[in-house]
Amino acid sequence: MEKTLIVMPTYNERENLPRMVGRLLGLPVKIDLLVVDDNSPDGTGKLADELAAKHLNIHVLHRQAKNGLGRAYLAGFQWALERGYEFVFEMDGDFSHNPDDIPILLAAAQNADLVLGSRYLNGIRIINWPLSRLMLSKGAATYVSIITGMPFTDPTGGFKCFRRRALQALNLEDVRSNGYSFQIELTHKLWRQGMRILEVPIIFTERAQGHSKMSGHIIREAVVMVWRLWLQNGCRRKPRT
Repeated sequence: MEKTLIVMPTYNERENLPRMVGRLLGLPVKIDLLVVDDNSPDGTGKLADELAAKHLNIHVLHRQAKNGLGRAYLAGFQWALERGYEFVFEMDGDFSHNPDDIPILLAAAQNADLVLGSRYLNGIRIINWPLSRLMLSKGAATYVSIITGMPFTDPTGGFKCFRRRALQALNLEDVRSNGYSFQIELTHKLWRQGMRILEVPIIFTERAQGHSKMSGHIIREAVVMVWRLWLQNGCRRKPRT
């Protein structure tokens, strides 16, 4: 039976984690959850251990310090590959991504190497964002498309499902980006190899508790990374194969 893993980085998500676990356990599809905690000072890691002790399909990977979203996902992907998972999700732990959308992405992944949950496919599906944040996100999507040629509506989104073969096609040790550019980089590396990538519409809801991880450094990293990817692809705006 093909196994599915949700990789969920956490940092100070103690308020959200028990509710999220409850929602995931109630899904109509069987999934495992890997909590990748960056030594949260609010005790999220300890709480995750307690939940894992109660549920066999919950696992915890502890990291010693907060080292960025990209590093957390890469650690989770390596963990998944070592344990034979076929479908591996990226997902936020703050309910900005709806757990009920997991079966939809998983169904699409039966015929794709990577499935992107899109906030902008066939319209805008975002709740509780200020106009300035929406304009930044939409502008970033347009910027990425113009420079790289990728035809996707939401290249910076963080709700994704990878097939095992897609993760194996990535040299995870060569991934350099860490913030939102991490999402762009992985999608571009697979797209330029000619892998099958699908988008499905999701509804994104701004987190009700905690704080956004957006920063000036993350934005600058993404601006530079897009040009680097274009150069890596031989200044092409289409896949190599």
